[in-house]
Amino acid sequence: MTETKEYPQLTAIPTHVGMIMDGNGRWAKAKGLPRLAGHRAGTENIREIVQASVDFGVKVISLYAFSTENWGRPEKEVTGLMGIFSEVFEKELKELHKQNVRIVHIGRKQGIPKNILQKIERGEEITKDNTSLTLCLAFNYGGRNEIRYAIQNMINEGLAAEDITDELISDHMFTKGIPDPDFIIRTSGEQRTSNFLVWQSVYAEWAFPEVYWPDFNKNEYYKALKSFADRNRRFGKL
Repeated sequence: MTETKEYPQLTAIPTHVGMIMDGNGRWAKAKGLPRLAGHRAGTENIREIVQASVDFGVKVISLYAFSTENWGRPEKEVTGLMGIFSEVFEKELKELHKQNVRIVHIGRKQGIPKNILQKIERGEEITKDNTSLTLCLAFNYGGRNEIRYAIQNMINEGLAAEDITDELISDHMFTKGIPDPDFIIRTSGEQRTSNFLVWQSVYAEWAFPEVYWPDFNKNEYYKALKSFADRNRRFGKL
């Protein structure tokens, strides 16, 4: 992180920040706009947060873009979300690559519309050697679903019960090779984990800023990171 007058140097920077991008619909409602307008504004806000992450020295961010439970929303909203995601991902991929950002998809591929999955996989391939920031895109993701998938794969591999270790389980998660999150931010003030990185977040610090995701800007991000830096992380010890 480069210290500036506006953003003084922090005493600790999390390596991996998870983000539950909550409040898009309520942001839109407060402005008298349709819910999809909020989702579009939230998606477009990712650009600022990616750049801020690079500026602050965060190495990995995981964005909860679409959960396994989100398929249960009204069909019109789901269709609109897919359209927005497809359009914005295509538009932003070139800029992300230019910023040296690596894209990694975490979640089940089964069930994702083919045209969107192709774009995600293309983005992963194009950016695979980038090093400034790893952007984990949690799309069609659910924490319990991920754990079940890992267990099924270990059983299919014929592993014996006594062979199962924490490290082995982690190696069967979608986040294999990605460090566990140090810090998770859920915007909008709601204080729930919502099935996000269930296995990986056992010792993560959490923050629940009141601001809705479309208004979660660089200043709000810095305030959240400042709260992280001021904490004493004990990991169950004294």
